[in-house]
Amino acid sequence: MDGRSEETTAEQAAEDFAAEVARWREVRGMSKRALAQAMGFDPSYVSHMESGRHKPSEEFARLADKALNAGKAIWRRWCDYEQARIWNRRPSAAQPAPRRPEQPYATGSALMVEHDAARLQYDGRSYRLTMRRLLRNTGTEPVTRYLIRISVDRYPGDPERSNAHYRAHPLTWDELDLTATCRGEPMRWQAKHDRDAFKELWLLFDNEDGRFRLYPRECVWIEYAYTVGDDKWGNWFQRAVRLPTEQLEVQLAFPAALDPVVWGTETSMTAEASPLRTPPVRSDNGELRRFTWITTSPALHARYRLEWRFRARPERDMKNEEFR
Repeated sequence: MDGRSEETTAEQAAEDFAAEVARWREVRGMSKRALAQAMGFDPSYVSHMESGRHKPSEEFARLADKALNAGKAIWRRWCDYEQARIWNRRPSAAQPAPRRPEQPYATGSALMVEHDAARLQYDGRSYRLTMRRLLRNTGTEPVTRYLIRISVDRYPGDPERSNAHYRAHPLTWDELDLTATCRGEPMRWQAKHDRDAFKELWLLFDNEDGRFRLYPRECVWIEYAYTVGDDKWGNWFQRAVRLPTEQLEVQLAFPAALDPVVWGTETSMTAEASPLRTPPVRSDNGELRRFTWITTSPALHARYRLEWRFRARPERDMKNEEFR
């Protein structure tokens, strides 16, 4: 099963399928509603699929892979699911207990983001992304973890080539060099999905020395950072608004010698991609050229994509990266 253990349950394979659909949908900048319409499904169907309320089907896998131009990546996840489902039904196989759909956060919690700031710096060989978020718990229960995603696409115009590239050169935890802190304390993290070009993980509000839960009405800054080489990153950077957010900020920092130029687009649940309403602001500081873009009260589920090219360097194979 594509290197997977025979012990993989059908429930886990279904979750992996849903994560693959979500990854490609977000890489392509499509809302759940837009994907469902492109496939000829009811507008709520994709949402039910990604949340685990519907099980993967062959028809859905084929249509989603085509609509998202995923280069058979979604189809392979369906094959994994079908193989796991058949294996789990064998008389000799242990029957796993049904799992309830996993909730992102505790019942009664309600996270919002007061400030979201991303800084992406390129040194000519690799990108270092630093994310800072001011989180507030507006619910009634403490929050113990925070979900983030890291997703890359080496050749966005040629998904089969991109998928083959990551099978041969997978993104690894070691190269990411992930760090995370909260209130000056290091945060532990726990992998949820570990794929060749896609990582999903929980940042935990605890470490070996203690726990620092985010209680109701409290707010706290968290910061995390990771590195990706430019053989796996690329020329665009996308932000998706997953939680109610008051301010979203992105800063790109490139070597001035590369003569970078930056532009961007935004997509919502109801509108196709359009140019950013305000341009990124350029500022030069010695050897660095910075581009800063800020928006307030962005719509939930909106996506903002910044793209760039280096005029002083011949064009190489184009790549892209997306994070959450």
